[in-house]
Amino acid sequence: MADLNAKYQKLAAEYSKLKSQYPVLKKAYIDEQAESEKLSLTVKEKDQSIRKLEQEVDSLVFRNQQLSKRVLFLQEDLEQIETSKKKKGKSNDAVSTSDGVRGTSVLSEELHSKIEENARLHKQLHEANHQYQGKIQELEHRLNTLERENSQHEEVLNATRLKSKTQVDKLQEEKAMLEVKLQTLETEIKEFRGRAEGAEDKLGALQQHLQGKLDVATRIITDKLPFIDTKNRDLNSLNLPTHDRKHQLRARELVGQASNLVAELVQGLSNFYTYSEQRSKIYPADGVSEPLSQINSQYCKYLHENLAYLRPVEQSLQHFFETLKEDALTTLETATDLQGFSKSFVTMVAYMNKLLPYQLSSIEEECAVSSCTSTLAAKNMELYKSLKRLNATFNKIESYTTILATQSDKGQTPHPQSNYGSLFTRLCKALNDMHEAVKEVSKHYNSKVSLEHQLPTATQKLKTTDECVVASLVSLVTNTGKIATFMSGNLSFFTETAGYRTRGSSIGTDNEQDGPRSHPAVVHFRQRAANYISCISRTCPDTVPHRVAVQNRKTLLSSKESKEGLAKQVSVFQQRCGKLEQEKEHWMLELQLLKIKYENEVQKSRNLEKDLASLNNSDKVGSIEDNLDTQTATPRSASLSSSPGVQTNMLGKLERDAAMNNDVDSREQLIKDHFGKRINELTLQLQQTDSKCVNFHSEVRALHTQLVLSDKAKASSVEELTVANQTLAQLKDELQTTSRSYEGQLSMMSDHLAGMNEKLTHQKDEIDELKIQLQNTSSKSHKKGKK
Repeated sequence: MADLNAKYQKLAAEYSKLKSQYPVLKKAYIDEQAESEKLSLTVKEKDQSIRKLEQEVDSLVFRNQQLSKRVLFLQEDLEQIETSKKKKGKSNDAVSTSDGVRGTSVLSEELHSKIEENARLHKQLHEANHQYQGKIQELEHRLNTLERENSQHEEVLNATRLKSKTQVDKLQEEKAMLEVKLQTLETEIKEFRGRAEGAEDKLGALQQHLQGKLDVATRIITDKLPFIDTKNRDLNSLNLPTHDRKHQLRARELVGQASNLVAELVQGLSNFYTYSEQRSKIYPADGVSEPLSQINSQYCKYLHENLAYLRPVEQSLQHFFETLKEDALTTLETATDLQGFSKSFVTMVAYMNKLLPYQLSSIEEECAVSSCTSTLAAKNMELYKSLKRLNATFNKIESYTTILATQSDKGQTPHPQSNYGSLFTRLCKALNDMHEAVKEVSKHYNSKVSLEHQLPTATQKLKTTDECVVASLVSLVTNTGKIATFMSGNLSFFTETAGYRTRGSSIGTDNEQDGPRSHPAVVHFRQRAANYISCISRTCPDTVPHRVAVQNRKTLLSSKESKEGLAKQVSVFQQRCGKLEQEKEHWMLELQLLKIKYENEVQKSRNLEKDLASLNNSDKVGSIEDNLDTQTATPRSASLSSSPGVQTNMLGKLERDAAMNNDVDSREQLIKDHFGKRINELTLQLQQTDSKCVNFHSEVRALHTQLVLSDKAKASSVEELTVANQTLAQLKDELQTTSRSYEGQLSMMSDHLAGMNEKLTHQKDEIDELKIQLQNTSSKSHKKGKK
């Protein structure tokens, strides 16, 4: 339907253009036709005058010929007279001369007059011929121009005729299409009428049913109710008060407006921080030819994270607006979801306070540039002061929003309701201060940018980025002005008390002059109900289905039993490993002792070989026998010394006396036993810690897996919930739009079809008139051509 409406609008625009051009062309055509008729009349008159002149010329030529003949005759007579004069005598000379002179004078005068008349006639004839030729050329030129203009007008008329024909064809096609759509819509209307009739029948039945119920209820009330307590003021004070629905609707509307304004504020701040980040990467160092400073790079990094701190403010206030219902009264004591907005706003203000020193450092870096003048440095300092003032105003707003949000916190001590008016008044003043601070920032930044753009080092990229920053500040000024006017305009509503009403009364909140309308017990129960609603409005933790919980418990019990069996097996294996380690140490010591004995025997055999090699002579046999005796005695003494006199261990050999053997052996044995026990205890402790670590590790892994699974389930449920809410909202919107647009579309289509029919009839009439005029003009031109 949107495309069809667009086509209709385009077609109507084209038709209006053609319709506006048509009377101009028609008027021009009629003017040209009248002018051509005038010119044809003038041509006829000129032709008549030319004919008259031609007749005069013919008469003059004839007269001239007669005069020339007369002159010839007169010349011949004159010659005859002269000859006759010669022939006559002298006697008659006087008489003849006098008569001849008299006759010649008369003839000469007549001849002179005739010559002058002939010259005058020749002159007039020449002038008439010249005028005739000029008139003919002028009329031919005008005739050519008129023919050319006539051909152009005919071409334009043919083109307009073709366009109108194509337009009419298109309109007829669209008319046919619209008729088809109209038929379909009529069928749909019939269906809807049938549905409406069915709904009316159901409504009538429902009204009858409700009327019966109403009659029964009124009968019960008249029969069973002894009295109506709303008529008695003292009894009515014991009834639970109902909330003011108008007050709730107004509060919900204002919260929706505030949500839109805060969303615009968040968007403006995000644009300002984003363009400031781009500017910091360009000036004073562009990051390409000159590297960015550490402070400036950190500043850019923090600016890049602006949405992570700004977006939750908008989302939390939107969530608070969505939680507001029309059938429940919302006050500061029951608005528990306002705490989320307060926390998000506190986080945003902390982020702005974190950015403030980096902004000062960035401005100082810009002032340290060689091209920075003193006036520009002064403007930079003014800009920093204005930014500091802006942060101070945001801190004020944050403190007031925190105080207002803590009224619904059960763990905090709430402020009395009498202070709400002053809190909202101070918040309104802080919002006005914020608007003034943003205006000051925009003013100082604009002056700073104007000075920077006059510097020769200012690039085009810097200029465009500064323009973007100035535009974002202008939008912030506009948005903060809207917020300030919104708060000041609705301050009376925010400062008034909650809209409770007692049953049977049309007056709102209790009047102090008339005395309380509700009983103190009712007020107490109302406060308890508000506290209870605030408690139950908290989000419940994620639960697990009973079947899944039982299955998880079984798996945990089985895993616990298997864990205990494995722990026992591990302890047994650790004990066996400890014993094996002890045996290993024992056999290692034995191996070392055997190695020492083996080395001693090798050394003895080498000494014997040396002694045998030195005994070469036979006379030394006795000495050899002595040596052999001594050698045979030495191993015995060595064996004896090894047992009582020489102590061999891991540290080497120690020669000792026989008296010290018992003490040394007992001391060494005690040391060995002590360290052996210590080693055994340490190994047992190590094994126990290892088993505990394994146990804890398994438990941590199981908990981690459960946590991951719960997070995944939570994320999937949240996604499904959001998708379901979106689809539900979309379906509601589509249902509303379709139900509202049917009747409007039908009425619009019927009006449009009526207008199109009128336009078609009007166009047909105009086309018929143009055809008749074209036939008349063609017949007239044909007649003129024949003439």
